[in-house]
Amino acid sequence: MATIAIYSSKGGVGKTTLAVNLAWCAAALSQRRTLLWDLDPQAASSWVVGREPAGDQARALFTKDSKASAHAQPTIVPGLDLIPADASLRTLDLLLHDIGKRRRLGRLIERIGDYDHVLLDCPPGLTETSEQVIRAADLIVMPVIPSPLAQRAADEVLRHLGGKVPVLPVHMMVDRRRRLHAEALAAQPDWPAIPMASAVEAMAEHRAPVATFAPRSAAAGAFAALWTAIERRVA
Repeated sequence: MATIAIYSSKGGVGKTTLAVNLAWCAAALSQRRTLLWDLDPQAASSWVVGREPAGDQARALFTKDSKASAHAQPTIVPGLDLIPADASLRTLDLLLHDIGKRRRLGRLIERIGDYDHVLLDCPPGLTETSEQVIRAADLIVMPVIPSPLAQRAADEVLRHLGGKVPVLPVHMMVDRRRRLHAEALAAQPDWPAIPMASAVEAMAEHRAPVATFAPRSAAAGAFAALWTAIERRVA
């Protein structure tokens, strides 16, 4: 089982977009038994795949000695389960600090059950939650908007990680007509790129991964190609 974290210290860079579409690729294209664990209190991934927050239960999972798989729910995607988020995760950092278990997330994942892949949709920031994610992940997929500020934030994360876990940066919301975007892509030609596209923006309207309603779009193809690269990395 591989644990793949979708993480960035910045918000608004496309973490949820990546998490939902990569989870769909794992379940639908690769036919892998896949779990998407939403760790972001905004619960955007949970909402997109058809689950509304149901009370304040997400944080309690970290306080009990129980199987996380008991909290997994089926989604609209066959083969894809979800551990949903809710607003209680806003205080998860304080809880993790207070209980003093540095690998609490990793231990929960180890007992998660019969899954091939676990994808973590992570909140932004360098926090106790992010430290738990770093210790639990086999690979971090880091979305980066092609701009100097976003690149600076990505460099800070890479310095912080210090090679502790493999990282795959991904350029998000790419518009090759923009000079800054073109220059960023030229500077990092090996990074995968996800285009800025109306199909991606329509995810919120459809509450579904891109490939389910726009299977021939450039964005759907880009997510599939990225997933292929990820599977090679974690194989």
